[in-house]
Amino acid sequence: MKKIIFLFVLIFSSSIYSQKKLVNTSFEVFGVCDMCKSRIEKTAFKIKGVKDAKWDLFTKDLSIIFDSNKVTLDQIHKSIAKVGHDTKLERSSDKVYNDLPGCCLYNREEKKAIQ
Repeated sequence: MKKIIFLFVLIFSSSIYSQKKLVNTSFEVFGVCDMCKSRIEKTAFKIKGVKDAKWDLFTKDLSIIFDSNKVTLDQIHKSIAKVGHDTKLERSSDKVYNDLPGCCLYNREEKKAIQ
């Protein structure tokens, strides 16, 4: 009987800890065109734990749903910045930004300094 109870507790407790902890949020990502949209969304979807990502060209907001057990919001910001797009928390390196196609170069001087 003790073994059955122990097994039940073990199974029940492991199912509690393995539940997804989905977070639905949005944040500003700088970009200017459909190529930017494609790059930002493609990068977001490559991140383990990201379930949905949509970037709005006009508002510059990335709406994202992710499993916080697998990835942090900070890691998402860093991944987006690594492909050339600044966020409020992370700034892309100048080299990566300058290597973007000409149509993707947004005005970095207009936004407040990051870091």
